[in-house]
Amino acid sequence: MDPQILAAYGFGLLLLYVVVRLFYRPLRWVGVAVGRAVLGGLALWAVNLAGALFGLHLPLNPATALAVGYLGIPGLLMVAALGFCIP
Repeated sequence: MDPQILAAYGFGLLLLYVVVRLFYRPLRWVGVAVGRAVLGGLALWAVNLAGALFGLHLPLNPATALAVGYLGIPGLLMVAALGFCIP
């Protein structure tokens, strides 16, 4: 193979390595946030499913899903309390 082609491949791999290292932490943080939002949304969905028997309905949107995902049970209670205070 031509030395220029090998140098170009080497430079491309080095550039790819630097870009991945540069964006790894922010992308990991976004992945964690999305995962927690999904878990919070599933928790809200389960509460809405069970609460349908008692007339309890909690809003399911990205803000409430993130609050429940990050705060857990206290976040769920907070969303429920806000739902009762703000009709």
